[in-house]
Amino acid sequence: MRIDAVNIRNQGQLIADYKSNRSVMKFFDYHPFESVDERVEELSNRSFKREELAAILAERNTAWGAGEATLKNIKKFQNPESVVVVGGQQAGLLTGPLYTINKIISILQYAKEQEKRLNIPVLPVFWIAGEDHDFEEVNHVFFPHGKGLNKYPLKQSHYKKLPVTDITLDQEVAAKWVDELFSKLPETIHTRDIYQLVTGALRQSVSFTDFFAVVIHKLFQEEGIILMDAADEKIRNIEQDYFIRLIENQPKISRGVFDIAKELEDCGYTAALELDPADGHLFYHLDGERILLSRTEQGTWKGKQDEIELTTEDLLKLAETNPEKLSNNVVTRPVMQELLLPTLAFIGGPGEISYWALLKPAFHALDLKMPPVIPRLSFTYLPETINKALAATGLTVEEAINEGSSAKREQWLLTKQEPPIDELAKNLKETIKEAHKPLRETAEAIRDDVGALAEKNLHYLQREIEFLQHRMKLALEEKYAKDIKQFDEIQLLLRPGEGLQERMWNVLPFLNEYGREFISKVARCTCSFQNSHYVVYL
Repeated sequence: MRIDAVNIRNQGQLIADYKSNRSVMKFFDYHPFESVDERVEELSNRSFKREELAAILAERNTAWGAGEATLKNIKKFQNPESVVVVGGQQAGLLTGPLYTINKIISILQYAKEQEKRLNIPVLPVFWIAGEDHDFEEVNHVFFPHGKGLNKYPLKQSHYKKLPVTDITLDQEVAAKWVDELFSKLPETIHTRDIYQLVTGALRQSVSFTDFFAVVIHKLFQEEGIILMDAADEKIRNIEQDYFIRLIENQPKISRGVFDIAKELEDCGYTAALELDPADGHLFYHLDGERILLSRTEQGTWKGKQDEIELTTEDLLKLAETNPEKLSNNVVTRPVMQELLLPTLAFIGGPGEISYWALLKPAFHALDLKMPPVIPRLSFTYLPETINKALAATGLTVEEAINEGSSAKREQWLLTKQEPPIDELAKNLKETIKEAHKPLRETAEAIRDDVGALAEKNLHYLQREIEFLQHRMKLALEEKYAKDIKQFDEIQLLLRPGEGLQERMWNVLPFLNEYGREFISKVARCTCSFQNSHYVVYL
């Protein structure tokens, strides 16, 4: 296995400026690559509910089948000198898109790097966003089919706004879905092992979050990753006073992030969130559904559709006695994470960094500093067959990742046409149109309906040329099908949907081809977090 850095173009202005230490840095408390020692010093002056949280993490990770390395790391969490590197994602089926795997690898690599440097326990934590209720975002995977990727959803009924952690997996439907996916894969020496991994994880799981967590632990069994479900009711019960602080400081949080969004836009950036000073940035759980709260002019907290109305006193009482009735939104979740965990650094993707640029006032409202925000590692996994196809087509891997191969495919086909078919057809259509002109003029002079018939006659003639044009190009593609297939395979694997591989591909086809070990190998490498992208040659 070889890993090489490549440059990704057009990442977005904010993330480009963030990585190059430009003016956007003022929206963050720490420089991402130069502030670790300062951050450790700050954390040493704060206290955390280490014992209570460690007990919950040990129980949950054991239930999910965590390896010994994870359980040892959870014990280290009780050490007052220990810090964590954290990142998170929704509980996608079979881990969701590859960027989830890449994020976990980033957390593991950065934690290992900083532990070696600081000589204190630096623990890798993955925060599962189990409280999220957008089921449509997590209920599917994309799998290769022909020249493209097909969407394969798990078709089971669900409560409209139920947190994903609370959605029970339909074992029968899920088992059929897994079998359908495996029927799309070629049989390899790894197929049986990976099938047993997935079906075993499914049988161990009650909820979607369980399924996600068990699969992750099976893939990273020896890497020590600690999984933490944001929707865990036992964790909610140690967040009581944290919710109280969020409620009491809501005006400062809401006004602060709203104002900073305007400032970002004045600096030429696009704010990643739509915000209003009345936003409550908390959810209330009513009959299983999550209701987003906002503040009224009278100072009460109200659901968007008037489902519920609470006074601040009501909400504070709930936070104290029934904290499981509350959950965070995208603004307050990072703050809650900061209150719970001694966070050395947060690992985020480009989208996350864009909205974290809004959050400095939310942290400051609670007298906290935003942790260093580290851009996660981004990988493209390159099989040997596709590497050979790149060599045969003359494309570089950087070109293929940034631009795809479709344009080169068309250019290559043009070299096989002499003269070019499109040019021939265009010239012939213009010649016929000019030669046909006297006939149309004469027909129109005779009578309007005859003139219309002449126009239709020209249309039929040109349509026949277009038909021949299409058939000639199709025949050419059939003649060079083997060569064209290489371009199509490059496009599908390296630039699917005109985006990065990690945005659409799921890990399962790679596990089937290379086994689960390739993930561990990447996790144990050392990659600079200052490079925009890496290619992993498989």
